[in-house]
Amino acid sequence: MIPAKKVLLSSLLSASVLALSPSLSGLSAAVAAPAVAGLPDFADIVDRTGPGVVNIRTTERVKTGQPQAGADDEEMQEFFRRFFGVPMPRQQPNTPNTPNAPSAPRNKGKGGNAQPQEEVPRGVGSGFIISADGYIMTNAHVVEGASEVYVTLTDKREFKAKIIGSDTRTDVALLKIDASSLPRLVIGDSDKIRAGEWVLAIGSPFGLESTVTAGIISAKARDTGDYLPLIQTDVAVNPGNSGGPLINLKGEVIGINSQIYSRSGGFMGISFAVPIDEALRVSDQLKASGRVTRGRIGVQIGEVTKDVAESLGLSKAQGALVQRVEPGGPADKGGLEAGDIILKFNGAAIEKPSDLPRMVGNIKPGSRATVNIWRKGAARDVSLTVVELEADKPAKVEEKKPKQEAAPNALGLIVSDLSDAQKKELKVENGVLVESSVGVAAAAGLRAGDVVQRLNDIDIKDAKQFNGLVAKLDPKKRAAVLVRRGDSSQFVPLRPSTSGN
Repeated sequence: MIPAKKVLLSSLLSASVLALSPSLSGLSAAVAAPAVAGLPDFADIVDRTGPGVVNIRTTERVKTGQPQAGADDEEMQEFFRRFFGVPMPRQQPNTPNTPNAPSAPRNKGKGGNAQPQEEVPRGVGSGFIISADGYIMTNAHVVEGASEVYVTLTDKREFKAKIIGSDTRTDVALLKIDASSLPRLVIGDSDKIRAGEWVLAIGSPFGLESTVTAGIISAKARDTGDYLPLIQTDVAVNPGNSGGPLINLKGEVIGINSQIYSRSGGFMGISFAVPIDEALRVSDQLKASGRVTRGRIGVQIGEVTKDVAESLGLSKAQGALVQRVEPGGPADKGGLEAGDIILKFNGAAIEKPSDLPRMVGNIKPGSRATVNIWRKGAARDVSLTVVELEADKPAKVEEKKPKQEAAPNALGLIVSDLSDAQKKELKVENGVLVESSVGVAAAAGLRAGDVVQRLNDIDIKDAKQFNGLVAKLDPKKRAAVLVRRGDSSQFVPLRPSTSGN
């Protein structure tokens, strides 16, 4: 404990110093002022935007006597679905658990008698009003599988909502309630946001309506592997916040709170929101037709690494590597080949592979598009017609039994010629079959059954040609080997070994 005399003396000395040095006093005030002045006043923003945020609860019809899930269980179900990617572990038969799919309106029991059903709580979430006549935006996973959806306003009025449509790829859903003169939120521009900006979220975490949390934008276009880049923030978001708005200091909606990153199941300082610009494009289509249509060109793509870019003569690692071209698809008809690198789509640069599906997806099916590709050391344009996106078909991976041969070449490969029957079976026009791999090839993952189609910019016709080209490679430089496995092709950079393995 500090003696009172020392505290008083310290105070007097501080006052004396400030009195004798007015400039020092002014400097201290100048340094401290921005920290106080820079803090946002969230209260006014909440007053303006709060009435436009709604609580959403969903119900499900189940057979009488069937185990039912209460609100607490449904919140945990959402926790597991959204934050772990798996359903909650199944409980004991006498413990409430949520069915994976909604039941039909009526079910037949033994003897053909119809079993009565009842409506039970399924989950909770949030949403926000985007038009005064009752259109509401939320997440697709909030209303997925629901039999009925109920919307509660801040003035405690409750409405049964109609699901106009939902899109699982972007996790956006559009609802409609029968009301008018509603307090809608102002929509902002998610393209203009900056990392470090203050933002706030309003929603119903764990059913606690009109809960406000705040933070900053951590990253504006975080690639999470989903269909679109998400806004990353450190705003506290929990089950029940899903579907609520992410709001900037102007009181504008810039995103829809959708996910969190967590290793523990709880909020760990990272949350993600769907950019409002993309959400609006989706909701406009849902409002017009109840569904979202996207374009596709029929290619499987991969990353262009630095080593591959250098081997092929590209100035930097960019674009999307075509690993597979769907037979008879738009890319195939337009002339794209496995091994091509797509640099631009309709004039827009492809910086990373995930850029391409988003650009193509925004093109109306039936439209013509120009694709700029890099092939064999030169850029060229290819024209094709975009078709409507459909479910991806899994590729069949077929492997050949290796044949034992003599010494491998400088890349560590033993190859053989492809017969006409093998070319037809593998759907290739050229290449050699890998019989076995050792050394650098084996370390890079090549294996028996792979097909080598190209070495740098040269198409491979037979084993003699391939081995001759390998023998002439500079051991100080990596060579780009186009390898086909199943239905996919990938460039693999290999540095030749002087010992041959």
